[in-house]
Amino acid sequence: MKANELSYNELSCLYEITKLIISTNDINIVLKDTLIILSDMMNLKRGIISIYNKSENKIFHDSFGFKDPDEIIKFDPGEGITGKVIESGIPIGIPRLDKEPLFLDKTGIRKSLNRRELSFICVPIKYNDENVGALSVDMRAKEEDYDLAKEIKFLSNVAELLSETVNKRSLYAENLQLRDMLKKSSPVGTIVGNSKTIRDVSDQILTVSKSNISVLITGETGTGKELVAKEIHTQSKRGKNPFIVVNCGAIPEGVIESELFGHVKGAFTGALGNRVGKFEAANNGTIFLDEIAELSLQLQVKLLRVLQEKEITRVGENNTRKINVRILAATNKNLDEEIQKGTFRQDLYYRLNGFHIYVPPLRERGSDIILLADYFIQKYSKELGKIITRLDTPSIDMLMKYHWPGNVRELENCIERACLLTNDDTIHSHNLPPSLQMKSVSAKDQKLGKFDLLVKNYEIELITEALKLTNGNQAKAAELLDTTKRILQYKINIYDLDYKRYRNKK
Repeated sequence: MKANELSYNELSCLYEITKLIISTNDINIVLKDTLIILSDMMNLKRGIISIYNKSENKIFHDSFGFKDPDEIIKFDPGEGITGKVIESGIPIGIPRLDKEPLFLDKTGIRKSLNRRELSFICVPIKYNDENVGALSVDMRAKEEDYDLAKEIKFLSNVAELLSETVNKRSLYAENLQLRDMLKKSSPVGTIVGNSKTIRDVSDQILTVSKSNISVLITGETGTGKELVAKEIHTQSKRGKNPFIVVNCGAIPEGVIESELFGHVKGAFTGALGNRVGKFEAANNGTIFLDEIAELSLQLQVKLLRVLQEKEITRVGENNTRKINVRILAATNKNLDEEIQKGTFRQDLYYRLNGFHIYVPPLRERGSDIILLADYFIQKYSKELGKIITRLDTPSIDMLMKYHWPGNVRELENCIERACLLTNDDTIHSHNLPPSLQMKSVSAKDQKLGKFDLLVKNYEIELITEALKLTNGNQAKAAELLDTTKRILQYKINIYDLDYKRYRNKK
């Protein structure tokens, strides 16, 4: 019989495996029972389904063998026969195991067996042209020069049926690993992320929290500037004292002075009694002035005095009151430009900018997107009383390719919606908002595959670091990266990076 022909028994076996896959949702049961079907119907001696974990770059012999190994075995791509098959994507058949020195038997399940009596076949399991695992089996050896091509062809058909299931098992392992990383990813409690840019922010928080210096936090809307401010306060000696948040852009001009500094009875119409302002309420603690650029020039003068003299005056009162308050401020505007326009005082800028922390946009944080998504899945699945464990592959691709103009806040809203809509333990692409499904990816990004996305994220990190080191000087950054200024400017443009923010940093 030709190698590309299948016997009745083989076709029946494939049919039973297909039925199993269609009727069973439990991934582990599908993998285990597939091996049992192969054993019962094809008289195979032993078998293992190996799973390739891409993020860790390790291969796992999990507990899917006919006889379980003593412990989970893991090894590198290229190591042993299975490692070579997963690395190359090419099946290997060994007519007699005693003739093959590369066969490692790391599981130890053949210790007491006579290898002269065994043949071994290992075929790759591929999903979307990527090697996600391998199926390996033992058979009774025939003559030494026996051609295993027919058996390899059959097992390759089995591997094709298992491809989606094994890919799900691989993603599940990676999801667990990401959760592990989530617990260890940041030196600061509530800052989630493992990218270099966010680790830099965490290091800056820990550094500046040891002092009482004023901190200016900048970054786009939705990046988590208030979270950074809260962490600075929590990690400082003031952590058990008040943390008062003031949104300078949300308070009407006529009442903001009273909100900040308080007032006395009769100071203005409606002032029926004395009132403590936000600065007094924050005494011995921290005040966070969000959207600081929205303050009027008149209020900026009074705030400058508070910073210089460490005292406030209530509206309608002549006496000053000493305060001990640490000031943290944030803005999504470029204060250098606001100073040039005359809408922000330069002397106040210097006072506030004792230490500067820039919070990067989500599009510059690479795989943090998935870490954050997983964090929000845990949060909202608990709130909704659901068990949601992972994102499927299409939804991961959508999240990674989207440009996130609303940053972390937009991602959180997106995941909350998806958790509400999903009917099983998985976030699917159709659970995500239409903005991600249709017009979320620009034309230049639509063809990006996983490799291209990795390259893109790495380039963004390199360029960002070079701009930091050169204070936003594009020519010097290009020289540092051993490229031309024209090429660097092109990359800065397509990745929507703001080189100006690295200028004049303290």
